[in-house]
Amino acid sequence: MGWLQDETGLERCAANYMPLTPLAHLRRAADLFAERDAVLYGTERRSYAEYHARVSRLASALAARGVVPGDVVATLLPNVPAHAEAHFGVPACGAVLNAINTRLDVDTVHYTLGHGGAKLLLVDSALLDLAEAACAMLESPPILVEVPDAQAGITASGKHLAYDALSAEGDPHFAWIMPTDEWESIALNYTSGTTGRPKGVVYHHRGAYLSTLSQPISWQMTLFPRYLTIVPMFHCNAWCHPWMLPAMGGAMICLREITAAGVYDAIADQGATHLAGAPIVLQTIINAKAHERKRFDHIVRVFTAGAPPPAATLAAIEPLGFDVTQVYGLTETYGPDTECLWHDGFDDLTGDDRAEVKARTGVAMPFMEDVTVMDPDTMTPVPRNAAALGEIMHRGNGVMKGYYKNPEATAQAFAGGWFHSGDIAYRHPDGYIKIADRAKDIIISGGENVSSVEVEGVLMKHPAVALAAVVAKPDEKWGEVPCACIELKDGQDVSEADLIAFCRERLAGFKTPKRVIVLDLPKTSTGKIQKFELRAQVRDL
Repeated sequence: MGWLQDETGLERCAANYMPLTPLAHLRRAADLFAERDAVLYGTERRSYAEYHARVSRLASALAARGVVPGDVVATLLPNVPAHAEAHFGVPACGAVLNAINTRLDVDTVHYTLGHGGAKLLLVDSALLDLAEAACAMLESPPILVEVPDAQAGITASGKHLAYDALSAEGDPHFAWIMPTDEWESIALNYTSGTTGRPKGVVYHHRGAYLSTLSQPISWQMTLFPRYLTIVPMFHCNAWCHPWMLPAMGGAMICLREITAAGVYDAIADQGATHLAGAPIVLQTIINAKAHERKRFDHIVRVFTAGAPPPAATLAAIEPLGFDVTQVYGLTETYGPDTECLWHDGFDDLTGDDRAEVKARTGVAMPFMEDVTVMDPDTMTPVPRNAAALGEIMHRGNGVMKGYYKNPEATAQAFAGGWFHSGDIAYRHPDGYIKIADRAKDIIISGGENVSSVEVEGVLMKHPAVALAAVVAKPDEKWGEVPCACIELKDGQDVSEADLIAFCRERLAGFKTPKRVIVLDLPKTSTGKIQKFELRAQVRDL
């Protein structure tokens, strides 16, 4: 092999090397799947030929408006067709897509636009007040382009250029500006910023491309899936799924608002075969009222992440026609990069045992070099004994380039040659990872570590509990003790004493919640429970 490795007469050329980019998926799909459904939204239905032409128009119009390679184009949009088009149209003119969370406050949107340096902002007409207020705080605000939504009855204000008018300026045959280096940036995503300002996570074309080919393997996805958009496109670019679908000739079914009725309609009427979302989405499906449900005759394959799904949730949803796979990842890893890979050894498991295995964080997806659990002080792997705790570490092509304009945070995150997740976990003897908690969510009571995830899993088994979050409450004797915050199912009632007794039967005494509070749990736009808010609320109880 040495002479091959040392050969100097063989060089890269256009025939044997092209930089990896997910843009290639849509160019191919426009040729191979021209008449197949690409994007569906209400009564709108667009083929791949139409989708490609609209993306090309957008890229061309952006370039004509002065957007050059390396510029940032931001979006403030729900999961509507224009947002899917932006995922291709913005990088197709060489620019970087910054999809902004639609539920942020004015100050955070202002910070994101300013820090990212957006040159143009595509904004849903219903969010125009938010966008205008944020832009008014900037010295050099971006150009605003309004995106009305006829399907939702949302019209443009007329104060700014409309999206279709912008697209009409473009050329449907525009020659896309493809990356010359797959390390070029394709997207800029901001973390939630629960402590301090959000950080800008930079994705490259290579990582996005490899994620789009890895996830169908993990999902056991065949050609022509019909995918229901639930993960917001502003959250890790919907886990790279908009870029993935053209590779499979798949149809994207857009859903502006996530409701039980909307999910069942998409499955029963539009044939959705795949969806992804946080465990709260699974609860929405489980708790759907009779009039919201519709019959369907196929199995819907689900990726769930965002928080470890309680075993009770997994046990309840699968009989309804859903096959759920737990995946895990972060904004910094292009969304999911581990999967609870099912194998023959699990087939005989039933009931709680099956659900407990399904709730594992799992093993690395194919596009990652390694995902493991290490002692962060010694950077050595923890024993595979289902007990020793460490931090989940990631390494591979599916890790971000770094934090934009933040070399200190980047260096800290990559210390020791691994990406440090901040998630605390252990490993089973078979190598499967199981999250115990976020580092900041571990409760230390009398010197003992309490996993909030474990306590939440027990609470979710109670028939009256719809959602549960456990946080630390200060305590004079023990330092801190577990405090459970719950939402009850409709029509259900249960006393604090009964819930504490229920937990005490199933947990060690130091793990049992000392208080149980019923309230509406604060959540992010992706369904994650905001524990930092709960900690503030229970601190003075």
